[in-house]
Amino acid sequence: MRFAISLPQFVADGEFDPGGFRSYVRRAEELGYESGWTQEQVLGTMPHLDPLATMTYAAACTERLRLGCAVFVTPLHTPVHLAKSLSSLDQLSRGRLEVGIGTGGQGRMFSAFGIDGEGLVSRFNEGLRLVRELWTQPEVTFAGRFWQLENAAMEPKPFQKPGPPVWFGGGHPNALRRAARFGDGFFGAGSATTARFAEQVRLLREILAEENRTDFPIAKRVYVHLDDDGERARAAVADGLEQIYGKRGLEGVAVAGTPEECVRGIREVAEAGAELILFTPVTDQRRQMERLAAEVVPQVS
Repeated sequence: MRFAISLPQFVADGEFDPGGFRSYVRRAEELGYESGWTQEQVLGTMPHLDPLATMTYAAACTERLRLGCAVFVTPLHTPVHLAKSLSSLDQLSRGRLEVGIGTGGQGRMFSAFGIDGEGLVSRFNEGLRLVRELWTQPEVTFAGRFWQLENAAMEPKPFQKPGPPVWFGGGHPNALRRAARFGDGFFGAGSATTARFAEQVRLLREILAEENRTDFPIAKRVYVHLDDDGERARAAVADGLEQIYGKRGLEGVAVAGTPEECVRGIREVAEAGAELILFTPVTDQRRQMERLAAEVVPQVS
């Protein structure tokens, strides 16, 4: 059983605290968390730092902590730029990068990114193929539907060979099939309940068996809030999720309550199939990180 922690990204204009951030990520490393993870949100009212910049800052502040994003909505990126940025960060961190990717689905302001939303899955698949070729080939000639290159080189390659692990997000059966065929692991969304995640894992394992894949890690983001007063914890997580998603009624996706209740909830996530659990506190991140390491992790490991 492995445990990860979310990195602080919600920072209002002018309020970023460099010392506080350095202290947080170094303490996460000291507490034994395997990795620290970001999320991507380019447009929105929440003051959300860019994941690449956040991970780069964290890499400079730590020595062992692996760093990831769950997930990049890759159809909104040009694969050449993304391949270069990720390769550079993998070099800067000496091979500590994890990459989560997803299609992001419809309902986005595609015009802001210079695309129309047509062929979203095709764009996703083609972009991943191009990124991996740029990571591994001395020169790339690529005749795709969306991108074309001729004798193009990209250096340096990632520090990790053939590249950073690529985790797939998404819960639709087609997304699970893509993950099993093309991914290095599956990352369950924080917006999925434990029961829904268990269904996804069951189907994913059937597909993995069909694809003859055995070494395929499974992770789950878990929104969490621990408090000695269980009702206060549940109220805090409801408020936090409303801020993130802009609506009420999502507290059922989270694990919240007393330490004993949180241990039970996290055990259920592990029993559902998660080998890596990403704790994502909705508020008071530093204190939650400490309490989870002291009161939950030892009871679940």
